Amino acid sequence: MTSKRFTDEFKAEAVKQVSERGYPVAEVAERLGVSVHSLYAWLRDRGVSRDARKAQKDVDLVQENARLRAELRRAEEERDILKKAAAYFAKG
Repeated sequence: MTSKRFTDEFKAEAVKQVSERGYPVAEVAERLGVSVHSLYAWLRDRGVSRDARKAQKDVDLVQENARLRAELRRAEEERDILKKAAAYFAKG
């Protein structure tokens, strides 16, 4: 029985999807047609630990939270301006 051989570029892209883009290992493995065990081995070979993946995910969540807070603040300011404008024009 022969096993599939993957190029280093393929392995690096698979690792990047997990380590930098935050996709779950199982999802990436299924999408790319590799075993979960192979993908974990590639992560280990490239020095990407579970803690590093979790830390990156935490950073991403903090950045997303900050972006959403800023967007909410802007939307609330726009709403307040529209309320004042509607009250002004309602007076006549």
